[in-house]
Amino acid sequence: DPDSGRNSLQSYELSGDEHFSLAVQAGPGGDQRPELVLAKALDREEAAFHELVLRASDGGDPARTGTARIRVTVLDANDNAPVFSQAEYTVRVAEDVPVGSVLVTVTATDADEGLNGHVKYSLKKEADTALFHLDSETGEITLLRSLDFEDGDSYELEVQARDDGSLFDTAKVGITVTDINDNVPEISVRSALSEISEDAPSGTVVALLHVQDRDSGQNGEVRCSLDRGVPFWLEKSFEDYYRVVTARELDREQVSEYNVTVRAADGGSPALQSSAVLALRVLDVNDNAPVFAEERYSARLAENNAAGALVLTVRATDADWGQNARVRYRLSEGRVRGAPLSSYVSVQAETGALYALRSFDYEQVRELALWVRAEDGGAPALSSNVSVRLLIVDENDNAPQVLYPPAAVAAASAAWRAGGWSGVELAPRSSEPGALVLTRWLVLAVAAVSCLFVAFLLLLLALRLRRWRREQLLAAESGALRGVPVSHFVGIDGVRAFLQSYSHEVSLTADSRKSQLRFSAASCCDTLPARPAPDEPAPLLGDE
Repeated sequence: DPDSGRNSLQSYELSGDEHFSLAVQAGPGGDQRPELVLAKALDREEAAFHELVLRASDGGDPARTGTARIRVTVLDANDNAPVFSQAEYTVRVAEDVPVGSVLVTVTATDADEGLNGHVKYSLKKEADTALFHLDSETGEITLLRSLDFEDGDSYELEVQARDDGSLFDTAKVGITVTDINDNVPEISVRSALSEISEDAPSGTVVALLHVQDRDSGQNGEVRCSLDRGVPFWLEKSFEDYYRVVTARELDREQVSEYNVTVRAADGGSPALQSSAVLALRVLDVNDNAPVFAEERYSARLAENNAAGALVLTVRATDADWGQNARVRYRLSEGRVRGAPLSSYVSVQAETGALYALRSFDYEQVRELALWVRAEDGGAPALSSNVSVRLLIVDENDNAPQVLYPPAAVAAASAAWRAGGWSGVELAPRSSEPGALVLTRWLVLAVAAVSCLFVAFLLLLLALRLRRWRREQLLAAESGALRGVPVSHFVGIDGVRAFLQSYSHEVSLTADSRKSQLRFSAASCCDTLPARPAPDEPAPLLGDE
């Protein structure tokens, strides 16, 4: 203040903010020097600027004042740590989310400014960086590789936000992976038979299976089944284990091998399924006897055949396999004309060929009946028989022989040996031309037998004719009452009316042609009330 004395500068006064105070110091020349003193700690985040008014007053009357406006700018200090918007972040994602997708974004703020307020994000655990990536600037968490619910259904990340100083904040991020039906049921064969006997009882265990689906919930529920038409059942033993057992006895002759397909389907939508094939070979049991190709065999063999000639071949097949199907043939025991059957014919054991062991003579053996047995190689062996009929065919290998008269026989034999023929027969000198020379009794016997036969035929014919005639007459008599009114035959009254109206006379003789049945209107004992006279009936039979 250019004034002096009392009118010069006397005092200072500060107003406007409690954070500052005024301290006045005396200078070397006795002048006053005001100093702005910080009375309370500043907080830039509360107030970045402070507006103050400094007033200087003299001692005049009236006093004069001068003012100065002081603006205090508070510079930032790194006194605030970053703060996340949430202490814990949670998110649910499907396991088939594409790689590179942003799963969640974390956010942290720092009240400081400038470098002190610049926040960077990071994952606290190094292991989490293999699956997730956290953008240090934006806070976005992205997926680095595919998720698999079956490998991990939830993840917990610890995220850190740090400013350029040493201040930081942490938050937790919980990632829950939801299951989708992306796994097919797995069928593992723990034990299985490759061969089974065809006589194995029903319920025999063929295979033990373990079935599982890595999905969860309904997606992991598995249903197992077998193809239709196979003689096997699928039984659940416990939890995820199944047994394949026989449903009935097997028959190798119908099906020798089975490829049993086991199918497993889950409960997802759409359902996923898988299958496994069990190869099973059925072992043979000797349960089939040999069967001949024909029900019976017959053959014709000319007599005087060569010994060892082939007669015929029988053939039998066995539905079994291997040794059980090997068929051998043999003859059943028998005798022919007192000699063993095996001395006449033989059968080849392997081929079934039937051979004649000797030359047959039609005049001695005309027919040969035998049985051939086919036997398989099983233990015990099964067999079957077939009948074979061998007919011997006659050949002209015998000359005629004259049996009577003996002289003629002897003469014929001598003539035959001499290469010619001459018959000798004695006849009476008085015989006329045309007279029979074989004997008298022979002719009489032949004539008597012929007459008896003709007489029998005539008698049989007469009996037939008589029987036929009698049937014709009886048929005619049964139809003779057709002209009588029906009312005369209804009930007891009708019978009495019939007796009242008609009288009859029957005359029967042994000769049907003379039998008569006559009806005429005549009086009779009438025990019934009077009735109108019926019309004159026509005769039921004629004169005959």
